[in-house]
Amino acid sequence: MIRPVNDPLTVWTHTGRSLAAVLPPLARFVFARTPAPLSRHPAWLTVLRTAFGHEGFALEARAAGRTWGFLPLTFVNTPLFGRFLVSLPYLNSNGVIADSPDVQSALVSRAVELADELGAKHLELRHETPVEHAALTVTNASKVHMRLPLPACPDQFWKGLDAKVRNQVRKGEKNGFDVRWGGAELIDPFYAVLCENMRDLGTPVYGRDLFTAILDAFPADAELCVLSAGAKPIAAALLLHGPGVTEVPTASSLKAFNPTCANMLMYRHLLDRAISRRQKVFDFGRSTADGPTFKFKRQWGAEPTPAAWQYHLRTGDAGEMRPDNPRYRRAIELWQRLPVKVTRVLGPIIVRGIP
Repeated sequence: MIRPVNDPLTVWTHTGRSLAAVLPPLARFVFARTPAPLSRHPAWLTVLRTAFGHEGFALEARAAGRTWGFLPLTFVNTPLFGRFLVSLPYLNSNGVIADSPDVQSALVSRAVELADELGAKHLELRHETPVEHAALTVTNASKVHMRLPLPACPDQFWKGLDAKVRNQVRKGEKNGFDVRWGGAELIDPFYAVLCENMRDLGTPVYGRDLFTAILDAFPADAELCVLSAGAKPIAAALLLHGPGVTEVPTASSLKAFNPTCANMLMYRHLLDRAISRRQKVFDFGRSTADGPTFKFKRQWGAEPTPAAWQYHLRTGDAGEMRPDNPRYRRAIELWQRLPVKVTRVLGPIIVRGIP
């Protein structure tokens, strides 16, 4: 639809009490574009506020009585690291959704103003296709999204896999692991695996409140998968099902069970789950090109697509908070030596302030 030239475009800033009322119509605007990932749902502003206490902003471009563009933003404000305006924390992809370049530009201009008003160090927009705007002076394209077009049935998918992948899955099946699907009732085993895996990676773990908030916000479209060896959970993942796209934003497995191929078996179940819901695409998340996770995802048939995180810098460096920053190497090594019960307490406090 072409916007009438005689109707001026206005960008509204919804926040606080006004936010809840605009989320449903904004969701309809977003999901008129299918297929689309659940990570694009405006309700993430509520999820992130509930889990982290971060203030959410919905920038809406309107003209001629309808919505022409939307930009969700979360204000990350903690004493530990400072202030950041992000679209959106935790999620791999977000940013501007708009029907034309002029709407994109209007939304980014308002986001830049808001970053200035809030005193943010930078504005971070997690785009896939770069948006042209003079204020977006830095782009990080070092990672790619790994996505797999899905066939119509699990058997077709299985037959298309490389023989090595099928053999690893069969090895996992021979161990007789229990596979469970569910929601809040699986938070404890899911979180136990996540905490241990993140400690081993040297990365602060998100608080369990985040995953509880996700399951509460999307009861029909978010679910947990947990693999167990007897009573011990050994691999776990969160799946998000949008219209046509299934994402796995969080997946973990215990390194002690790597020889059992438990992680390979879990991913077979995750992919089968998406196919059974007749999804068109499986999104494995972002990876560094040719890195270990890139190669893991590639073996399933996933192909890279661009990621272009764009920044308006006010102070500092856009990469200062990235976990691959060399300045954090020593901290990562120390974190890996801490007991899991300690990282489970400290991790959520730290990661809350990381954009």
